[in-house]
Amino acid sequence: MTDIITDYKERRDILVKAGGYDPSSEHDACGVGLIASIDATPRREIVEMAIAALKAVWHRGAVDADGKTGDGAGIRLNVPQDLFREYVARTGHRTEDDKDICVGMVFLPRTDFGAQDASRAIVESEILRDGFYIYGWRQVPVHGGCLGEKANLTRPDIEQVLFCDTRGRDQEELDRALYVIRRRIEKRAREVGLHELYICSLSSQDVVYKGMFLAEEIDNFYPDLKDERFVSRVAIFHQRYSTNTFPEWRLAQPFRMLAHNGEINTLKGNVNWMKSHEIQMTSSVF
Repeated sequence: MTDIITDYKERRDILVKAGGYDPSSEHDACGVGLIASIDATPRREIVEMAIAALKAVWHRGAVDADGKTGDGAGIRLNVPQDLFREYVARTGHRTEDDKDICVGMVFLPRTDFGAQDASRAIVESEILRDGFYIYGWRQVPVHGGCLGEKANLTRPDIEQVLFCDTRGRDQEELDRALYVIRRRIEKRAREVGLHELYICSLSSQDVVYKGMFLAEEIDNFYPDLKDERFVSRVAIFHQRYSTNTFPEWRLAQPFRMLAHNGEINTLKGNVNWMKSHEIQMTSSVF
């Protein structure tokens, strides 16, 4: 252990002298990390290392009295296109090799089937509205037995909507279109009171697996992550520690693109800061 600490300090000091790291930025908060393939080649090793690292920072989050409900943990990975082509094939569709599969990871109301159907209708209509072709919905395999009582009671129905672009948009234009679609879905869901509809991710590049389980249970709850064909170039993982917001499935991180190491503690202050930056954030592409 002494050798590990000594080695860490020596390497840290090199970064400090080079201006690549500032020790004053160290804070006690949530556990978050990133693992990447330097040559950008998708590897199974990246997924396995990220899962192992996430399990190693379980202590950064709190655990409920039931011993199984956590503050929330999750991982963001690249969409393994070959694996998801197989998922699409199970729906009876054929895919084209030159078209990436887009994946929406969606939390739906679990016990209200009418609300489920209404939620799917909103998601599908907004995707179709922007020229995409929908292959279908996939019920994400989960093992609820590893969840605590509170996590199980609030667990959403977890599904993936699989679709592709029919307009041949480049990656930047595609990402922008999917962002707009997600925001339209969220707006319509608010307007009709479907508060349990939540889009974890909507992308051709990335997919987010998260929930209110203990970090050590992530690949037990989501068997997808144990599939050897699930590869990735990069992984962002996160163990949440709740402060002023109660644990919820949708609040587990990562978010759609990143994770952060600490809570945004003042809603009013955050809203005011965003208003002050609105002029700087305007864009001609929206």
